[in-house]
Amino acid sequence: MWGEALTVIPRVDKERWEKLDIISKWLISTRAAVLIMTLLSAAIGGILAYMDRTAHGHKFDFHLLVICVLGLVMAHAANNILNDIVDHFKGVDKGNYYRAQYGPQPLEHGLMSFRELFIYFFITGFIAFTAGVYLVYLTGWTTLWLFAAGSFFLLFYTWPLKYFGLGEIAVVIVWGPLMIGGTYFVCSGAWSWQACLISLPYALGVTTVLFGKHIDKLEQDKEKKVRTLPVIVGEKVSRYSVIAMMALQYGIAFFLVFRGYLALALTAFSLNMFVAVAGIYLKKKPEREPENYPKNTWPLYFVAYAFQHNKRFGLLFFAALLLQAFLIPILRQLAGS
Repeated sequence: MWGEALTVIPRVDKERWEKLDIISKWLISTRAAVLIMTLLSAAIGGILAYMDRTAHGHKFDFHLLVICVLGLVMAHAANNILNDIVDHFKGVDKGNYYRAQYGPQPLEHGLMSFRELFIYFFITGFIAFTAGVYLVYLTGWTTLWLFAAGSFFLLFYTWPLKYFGLGEIAVVIVWGPLMIGGTYFVCSGAWSWQACLISLPYALGVTTVLFGKHIDKLEQDKEKKVRTLPVIVGEKVSRYSVIAMMALQYGIAFFLVFRGYLALALTAFSLNMFVAVAGIYLKKKPEREPENYPKNTWPLYFVAYAFQHNKRFGLLFFAALLLQAFLIPILRQLAGS
């Protein structure tokens, strides 16, 4: 179950749930499969800080990177639990709401009591908070402001930001400049607008996943008065916006290639998937599950395709930065000698 919960959102009933160990329950409750997006964001910030340590005379502290990764992943996990708690008590998940169809909602499906789920939230949030305080203690006031901004988005994304079309904008900020730029600062002790620019292709990818989910449940959100950005701008504009954001990912990546980040050309190997996914987004969602559709995926549709594209692009983006940091310097040294 650990492996399953880290790769997909498992569908479990009450009987199976009762047989699970506490780690499996935590992984399912936090939707651990999506936490990799935060893990990669923090890792990208660390890689960029490592690359700049010589060119800009910055330090690089691996110990701080590990604490930062732990804190950010736990903060994301705590937010996912809080999202379920808030939506349950606001009545959003009632009536077989979209979110309650694609995966277990511990409160809504009666898998856990509020007390049990709140303990999960408290412990997870406490780990994230402790990591943040520790980093503030070691690195100073700028980290405090980053910590405060992250705490704001963690606590208020579910409400009111998501309800007023600000959730998608928040995701660009959080998974880009805040996470990647913030991790860069924590590890190096210096702020870098270049790192913020490099963060945008990955942040846009995460945002396409959220857009896809909100397009999938657009009609249900209208009924529940959850005014996500797709609800505000409409389904067609939202679909085209996802295509534009994906195209912008490649545009910025290729621009960075010409700025010296040659390894980012590796992201071109996900262009074929982009073309396929763009074709999906040009059409409306089918009214019923398509034939030969992946098992246990429906009613996920647009979000499933966005997630697969983001997974491939993100891993290639991450691998490219690893090559840029470790292999290309060696090749340049060999060429110079």
